Amino acid sequence: MVVGVATSLALRGFLLQRVDQQLSMTVGRFAASLEHHNENGEGGDSRGQSRGTLGVRLVGGHVTDAAVVASGTVRITLSGADASVLAGVPLDGKAHSVDLSVLDDYRVMAVAGADGDVLINGLPTEGANATLRRLQLVEAVVFAAVMAGTGVAGTIWVRLSLRPLQRVAATARQVTELPLASGEVQLPERVPYDDDRTEVGQVGGAFNRMLFHVGDALARRHASEQRMRTFAADAGHELRTPLATVRAHVELARRDAAQVPPAVRHALERIDAESARMGSLVDDLLLLARLDEGRPLARDEVDLSRLVIDATGDVRVYGPGHRWRLELPEEPLTVTGDADRLHQVVANLLGNARLHTPEGTTVTVKLRVLGTGEAGRIELTVADDGPGIPEEPQKEIFERFVRVDKARSRASGGSGLGLAIVRAVVTAHGGTVDLESRPGRTVFRVFLPAG
Repeated sequence: MVVGVATSLALRGFLLQRVDQQLSMTVGRFAASLEHHNENGEGGDSRGQSRGTLGVRLVGGHVTDAAVVASGTVRITLSGADASVLAGVPLDGKAHSVDLSVLDDYRVMAVAGADGDVLINGLPTEGANATLRRLQLVEAVVFAAVMAGTGVAGTIWVRLSLRPLQRVAATARQVTELPLASGEVQLPERVPYDDDRTEVGQVGGAFNRMLFHVGDALARRHASEQRMRTFAADAGHELRTPLATVRAHVELARRDAAQVPPAVRHALERIDAESARMGSLVDDLLLLARLDEGRPLARDEVDLSRLVIDATGDVRVYGPGHRWRLELPEEPLTVTGDADRLHQVVANLLGNARLHTPEGTTVTVKLRVLGTGEAGRIELTVADDGPGIPEEPQKEIFERFVRVDKARSRASGGSGLGLAIVRAVVTAHGGTVDLESRPGRTVFRVFLPAG
């Protein structure tokens, strides 16, 4: 645009200058000849005048004669507006542009005549305007072609230049799709662009270094997790035998209750209770260790409706002060999985509702089917109208050894592994579990694949 405007202005100025030079050489000559008439009553000598030359004679500000050179001298009649425009041309011996309704655009020059009149000569600018329009058309076509070619070439060049960056982006997308939260993670191959002399190479090199550090951190984390799982499994196995021995000795000592002093008897009862509690904790740790290792569970057809009825009947015995409600479909709902582990999920959720809410709380267990076919799921909800769980602990409620003592009143302590087992078992069955809680309503939702 800048080049086009600059060349157009320069050419227009040059062409008008040529017209002005030609006009200054003949100024007043044709206009002066208009007052002389030949034998036919016609005035104006067009010899030596260019075609389209305008001659106008004014006396007292009024047009007395006006003619244009064509095949000869042609008298014309100017409109009042054109006459006013010509009368306003200053007598400075310089060319001025005027737009005449009868003739179009002209460059005119006014000079004083010998008889006190004003003589105006003019030349048309149509030739200069036509040349200018042709130049602008050529420039528009050429510039459009150049811009189109440059755009296509630039697009191809940019795409070729950014291909390494696209490879980096594709590798980054692969990393974002990896499950980095837990387990062993295999990061994608490093990008081959690490030339520090180019910007893309610098990005590729930095990305490769980032992948190396992330991979190293993930490997260290996985190794630490493996060590912890191995330790938990080994510790559980090793503790089972001494715990069983302790409980056996306690049972043996309690057989002859008459010879055991009351204080010793109370101590034995506490040892037995704590041994049983520790045995339950060891069993939970072993279960979590097995699930972390990805050991397969049983794959049997489980009647989830019957399982919920049995688990609710069991917890009702331990929590007679609560109100227990069942909302089950008329037809039994079945899933494929491990019946014992699924029973443990329901029992843990009901046990949490019993232990962590005051008496008089209503606990509702509900089963329903969501969707159909392969996309169908079974939703199990355990809801209560207790005091609820604070918002902050909800984020880690399914982690191990998490206890929210301030959230609810508790009749007895727990290991803090119940909900961790719930999530691990549900995940092993291909399902999910979530929590929604506020004062007056707490809902645990378990989603399992139907079938």
